[in-house]
Amino acid sequence: MSQTKLDHRPEKSGRINLDPQGAEQGLAQLVLTVIELLRQLVERQAIRRVDGGTLTEEEIERLGVALMNLEVKMDELKEIFELQDEDLNIDLGPLGNLL
Repeated sequence: MSQTKLDHRPEKSGRINLDPQGAEQGLAQLVLTVIELLRQLVERQAIRRVDGGTLTEEEIERLGVALMNLEVKMDELKEIFELQDEDLNIDLGPLGNLL
C-alpha cells in the first residue's frame, strides 16, 4: 500500500488556506502577512522621519539596524513555513491585493 504525501503549502491563488490539514501553514501565512504589512508601514514612517530631519544620526542607525534585523527574521520564518513573498500578498476581493 503506497502512501501519498500531503502538500501543506498554501494555494498560490493569493487566498489564505485554512483547511484542517493545512491549518498551521494557513495560520503562519496570515500571521506573516500581518507582520509584513506592519513592517512596511513602519519602514514608510521611518523614511518620512528621516526625510523630515527629525531623527539624530544615532536614531537613524538604530532604526536601520532594527529594520534589517526584522527583514532577516521574516526571511527565516518564510523559509521555515515554505512561503514566498507573493504568498503574503493576499487577495481582498474587490479591494484588491493587501500588499
